[in-house]
Amino acid sequence: MDADKNFESLGLTLPPAPKPLGVYKPCLIDGKYLYLSGHGTVKEDGFLIVGKVGQDLNTEEAKLAARQVGLAMLSTIKTNLGTLNKVKRVIKVLGMVYATPDFGKHPYVINGCSELFASVWGEENGVGVRSAIGMGSLPDNIPVEIEAMFELNED
Repeated sequence: MDADKNFESLGLTLPPAPKPLGVYKPCLIDGKYLYLSGHGTVKEDGFLIVGKVGQDLNTEEAKLAARQVGLAMLSTIKTNLGTLNKVKRVIKVLGMVYATPDFGKHPYVINGCSELFASVWGEENGVGVRSAIGMGSLPDNIPVEIEAMFELNED
């Protein structure tokens, strides 16, 4: 399986890899694991998708926002590792959704990212364990933030 070719076949464009806005690393390699800090909804032009799900964005718009977060994460991987092929599999995804108190489709929203990862690394390796939770706010009013852990291929 060639993750870079799989991504290319999707016809999507990566946004610029986000730069830290605080005191943290966007990614960290520890042995055979890659950890990605929480990523937001960075678009190709570097601006953010903003708004509260259930108020400013509907469920489908929020799912697309989660896909955009996944694209930002892929951009961080490519920027730091040079290729998506160094990732063997997705281990864990934590998706946070800034939503109204009555919103209950957090897992559906985070599918936007999970479906992207499955398209890149395949169903077996692109789907890991996951949590999808609602939040009362997220930085800069973004609707979705996601962090993840990956297993790397051995060189």
